[in-house]
Amino acid sequence: MAHNEQLADILRPASFNDIVGQDALFGPRGTVRRMLESGRMTNMIFYGPPGTGKTTAASVIAAQSGMVFRKLNATSASLADVKAVIAETNTVFSTGGLLLYLDEIQYFNRKQQQSLLEYMEDGRITLIASTTENPHFYVYNAIISRSSLFEFKRVAPAAVVPVLRRALDYLNKSAGDKAPRTADDEVLAYVGKCAGGDVRRAVNLFENVFFATDEGAACERETVDAFSSPIGNFNDDAHYDLLSCLQKSIRGSDPDATAFYVSKLLSLGELNSLCRRLQVIASEDIGAAWPLAPMLTRACCESARELGLPEAKIPLINAAIQLATAPKSNATYLAMHAADADIEQGLGNDVPVHLQSPLFKGYKYPHDYPNHYVAQQYLPNDLKGKKYYVPGENKTEQAAAAYWDAVKGIKKPTDEPKK
Repeated sequence: MAHNEQLADILRPASFNDIVGQDALFGPRGTVRRMLESGRMTNMIFYGPPGTGKTTAASVIAAQSGMVFRKLNATSASLADVKAVIAETNTVFSTGGLLLYLDEIQYFNRKQQQSLLEYMEDGRITLIASTTENPHFYVYNAIISRSSLFEFKRVAPAAVVPVLRRALDYLNKSAGDKAPRTADDEVLAYVGKCAGGDVRRAVNLFENVFFATDEGAACERETVDAFSSPIGNFNDDAHYDLLSCLQKSIRGSDPDATAFYVSKLLSLGELNSLCRRLQVIASEDIGAAWPLAPMLTRACCESARELGLPEAKIPLINAAIQLATAPKSNATYLAMHAADADIEQGLGNDVPVHLQSPLFKGYKYPHDYPNHYVAQQYLPNDLKGKKYYVPGENKTEQAAAAYWDAVKGIKKPTDEPKK
């Protein structure tokens, strides 16, 4: 094995038959396989967890298509790289166009994605893009509308076994005349389980286990466990546990714990999930206590996605610490759930006549009145007088509440009449 050459790349399948865990797409009756074998080539977006075969599938498709093939990774490619690929289309168009595989497309900004549209439209570029995120959140709508979306599932432990069996054979052969190591299917499936459905991680993990096993001996679960640390075995539970720990730390106004969980998540490459969770926290846990929180957080998240790692850490830790040290309120969040509860019970269908179109008979236009306010009913008749929003005990919400109490002429029980 050449220096720095990854075993997972050496074992990468060269045909659809060797792709594991994605039979619905590439098995004998797989959707994508049948489409391609019938002669249909289209723009495609592959989405799903890492290590599930997206890059492998693109490589197989490229080899079978006969098209000029180019590959870019959006984490490192620039707009200049995209333009260089586009420039090639002038010379390869007569040979059937160019197939571009764009890995991690979620890291391309809108301008970079838009630069491909014209060439996708006229067929000079056929795009296969991959992402570990929901494409509807991170891929430009115009690209989605010109593409077919295919989901890659996590690979079941049993499906990883044939890959690891090939890895074992390769490693034993590479060892030359040394006594071969062995491994039963149960241990190989356990490696797949520890890798969390990520075939690439499973191969890397097994390679470590192989070299930690004595010559002529059998690979054992205990050796797998020694290499399967929480970071190396980052499954869905750990993913959501860390995000939950982060939110609870911010909600609890602990900036030190917040800094730790932000760093922990980013060390695992969880950039997009961290951005999503911070934006939720800004509205759920800070809310109306600091109305600028959602805007600041959004700006920091956009900056982080544009910068990419490692620089993305700087705006994200800034946003997280700001949220942790900000005043807290879940008043708007509670108001939403209270309203949801009434809606689920079928309430609120009888709206007041003065709010009904097209006549709006009896409606009073607030801007025609002092302080742009006039008392009138807005809630449906069966919910008249219902309170959903109760201002939080922070200066921002209390100041807003005091203002509207004054405008509405509401006196609190403790208010004393003016002398």
